[in-house]
Amino acid sequence: MRVVVAGGAGFIGAHLCRRLLADGHEVLCLDNLSTGRRRNIEELEGSGRFHFVRHDVVEPYDFRAEAVCHLASPASPPGYLRRPIDTLRVNSEGTLHLLERSSALGARFLLASTSEVYGDPLQHPQREEYWGNVNPIGVRACYDEGKRFAEALTTTFVREHQLDARIVRIFNTYGPWSDPNDGRLVPNFVTQALRGAPITLYGTGEQTRSLCFVSDLVDGLVGALFSDAARGQVINLGNPEEHTVREFAQIIRDLCASDSELVSVAAALGDDPGQRRPDIARARALLGWQPAVSLRDGLVQTVAYFRDELAAGGARGGAAEPAAASTGRQNGDFYTVS
Repeated sequence: MRVVVAGGAGFIGAHLCRRLLADGHEVLCLDNLSTGRRRNIEELEGSGRFHFVRHDVVEPYDFRAEAVCHLASPASPPGYLRRPIDTLRVNSEGTLHLLERSSALGARFLLASTSEVYGDPLQHPQREEYWGNVNPIGVRACYDEGKRFAEALTTTFVREHQLDARIVRIFNTYGPWSDPNDGRLVPNFVTQALRGAPITLYGTGEQTRSLCFVSDLVDGLVGALFSDAARGQVINLGNPEEHTVREFAQIIRDLCASDSELVSVAAALGDDPGQRRPDIARARALLGWQPAVSLRDGLVQTVAYFRDELAAGGARGGAAEPAAASTGRQNGDFYTVS
């Protein structure tokens, strides 16, 4: 099958591209590299079944495919706060263009949404029926409300155009190929611990999170994309094992054999969720999916990756990627350059 992955040079997108190729599919990766990293997909570019085009999906693109995965958006607070307007546009205009193209092709569509649509939840754990507790004018709104609008667009296409679409709400995910400068919990804690720097806990450190290893998350994405039972559904994907942020910091410090001090600092953003844990009953029922990688095993792999990245000077962030041209066969069998 020919599959488009918008945002395919990002952390999760690059893992998804690899998985789709391993399963025998042909993949077109669209990414403007604003937060994605070209190095995440470099090794794939020698494959005859992988094609990369540097493109911002805010502009239409005339591809041909049987399936479309929309992961194009800044996802970490530093990423979307640096680009709030771009974040709103990729989740509104970008989503609309991908939906329109998918509808025209009769392609199945997967929207990668987020647990952030629940805001600072008043329901715990969070179920898909919960409408959330989001501040529409807060500093996080460019991402939270952008994703909520993307969900509204997608469900409207399902109702009005009978599009074969599904929405997955991704909870905190970690693993290799994430940017050391990403700014989220695991990259921050691991890089600080490996450097022997203080590990910064924003706020009290008693907020809870549930971390899902990236290979488990990708299993869920692939399951949702190709499952007929997922058509028209909203599905939480995440690991329901819940810990406080302080506990994660202690676990990571121990795995890094670090003596870094845990330091509490003022919360970086308002509206920081106090609790975050998915109810995954729907994913179990529809996809037969649940996480398989233990927290320790996943963190061991992640620490090893970051150790190598830091040794190679890899903590450079994603914005300085070279302005490379598109690669791949431009022959209309998969896509056309517009």
